[in-house]
Amino acid sequence: MLLTGLSMQLFQQELGNLRGIADVFVNLFQLSISGFMISVYAQMGFFAYLTLNYIALGLFKKGWQYIQVVLTVFVLLDVMFLRTMLGEERDIASDVIIGLAMLAVAIVVTIFKVKGTNRGAFIPTMFFMIVATTIETLSALNVSHMATWFVFIPLVSCNAYQILILHRLLRSNTANSEILPVAAKS
Repeated sequence: MLLTGLSMQLFQQELGNLRGIADVFVNLFQLSISGFMISVYAQMGFFAYLTLNYIALGLFKKGWQYIQVVLTVFVLLDVMFLRTMLGEERDIASDVIIGLAMLAVAIVVTIFKVKGTNRGAFIPTMFFMIVATTIETLSALNVSHMATWFVFIPLVSCNAYQILILHRLLRSNTANSEILPVAAKS
């Protein structure tokens, strides 16, 4: 968060507004606290996804994979186009850029997840990286483009780390062996 915030402030030339060493420390403190809050928010979203995935696998069995694909495509199209097509005054280029960035990160994370686990992790990882990140970023999507990037970058970083480390944590703990097949697919 510190790197994201400082680079965005440098990009917008806002660092010149700091009037002394106290302002610099307050700015760093605010960025750190924001980063901590966003990481906690990402962790809550991750546990919500794990709960949803566990329940949906029990309810829908094979159909859950198809539901995830449909929801992923719908959410990605919503981020990129739907709000503009519904008449909101938005800059479509920035929405398409954030959607493509989300898709690119999701593809890279999914490739690493599949290499670390199995092919069954492809759809759940894409679903989590696109749908969960979008839901977590919703609060900033309607504020401004800079606010969206300010929230999106730390969120997608936290989500990528969480999904990539999950199978390693579960394999190292034999007490969780009965949920390993479900979690390895996610």
